[in-house]
Amino acid sequence: MPLALLALTISAFAIGTTEFVIVGLVPTIAQQLGVSVPSAGLLVSIYALGVAIGAPVLTALTGRVPRKALLIGLMVLFTLGNLLAWQSPNYSTLVMARLLTGLAHGVFFSIGSTIATSLVSKEKAASAIALMFGGLTVALVTGVPLGTFIGQHFGWRETFLAVSLIGVIAILASAVLVPNNIKNKPAARIADQVNVLMNPRLLLIYAITALGYGGVFTTFTFLAPMMQEQAGFSASMVSWILLAYGVSVAIGNIWGGKLADRHGAVKALTIIFAALAALLLIFQFTSGFGIPALITLLVMGVFAFGNVPGLQVYVVQKAEEVTPNAVDVASGLNIAAFNVGIALGSVIGGQVVSTMGLAQTPWIGAVIVAGALLLIRLSGHLDRKLKPSMA
Repeated sequence: MPLALLALTISAFAIGTTEFVIVGLVPTIAQQLGVSVPSAGLLVSIYALGVAIGAPVLTALTGRVPRKALLIGLMVLFTLGNLLAWQSPNYSTLVMARLLTGLAHGVFFSIGSTIATSLVSKEKAASAIALMFGGLTVALVTGVPLGTFIGQHFGWRETFLAVSLIGVIAILASAVLVPNNIKNKPAARIADQVNVLMNPRLLLIYAITALGYGGVFTTFTFLAPMMQEQAGFSASMVSWILLAYGVSVAIGNIWGGKLADRHGAVKALTIIFAALAALLLIFQFTSGFGIPALITLLVMGVFAFGNVPGLQVYVVQKAEEVTPNAVDVASGLNIAAFNVGIALGSVIGGQVVSTMGLAQTPWIGAVIVAGALLLIRLSGHLDRKLKPSMA
């Protein structure tokens, strides 16, 4: 794997830390800013909306910008957004900071996926994407627990200052490791971009992404208060639980990439979604008991983010078939779909918490993931049905 992938991974680590650290800080932010737990959870949705807007729109607008310059510029924007969060005097300013960093996130992962696949041979595409997205999982292993610890002991604003420093390291890594000669794909014409938005096969994959990824966030957004109030763990133990969960996610991300390389995206995603829906249902019954809740959570972590490489490589492969002139745009829209799912999942989770209580979020998430399972089976059926006519 080329060194340029390491720069992408470091940047993904910085971005993943700021995206997911909110999960561990929800109780702290709610208390210190005097807002409700669902309102603090809404910061997950706001960030996700920034990604959803930034991924397709800004990816299309920056199609002619040299890739290395764009990567560095995005990490500068990301760092400034986190500095704004550090200085936020109130909830409204924090919302603006989250939206700004979300915009940078969206473009980074949409172009990062296509850069990653362009740096390796075709048969290693899913593994290359998994390595880049591995930065997110490393963030879950180390960045999120550490950020949660900092927030609980020094204040949530200091967490964002620490993330800003990681952003500076990511800027330097991109400047040193990313080659200058990465080729821009020709900018997609408006007609090609519209074709991406109108193509039913791509729209189906986006729906799968939104449901499959979003179902997890119905519960994951409120993981910290759940483990404290339902499972009975102390606030200090939540950092360690997030650390253990992150290790599970890291294992699952690499495994998910290898599974997609070996068996293809459809089969890999079928296995992952089926297991994830079942585990969320099990968590519904174990979340009120300390050790059983922890065991279920750790097993669930293996599958929770294992779908990312398969989903991203699937949309790139399908876009190369149906919209070859707008693969970057298609990739960006899938990043948007990930975050539409996160936004919807966290909003739905917030409504469930407000009306039914924390304990009811897992089974709702299981139903959403089951929807993704049905759609991936449908997409696989369409692939098989269309293959003879394409031959």
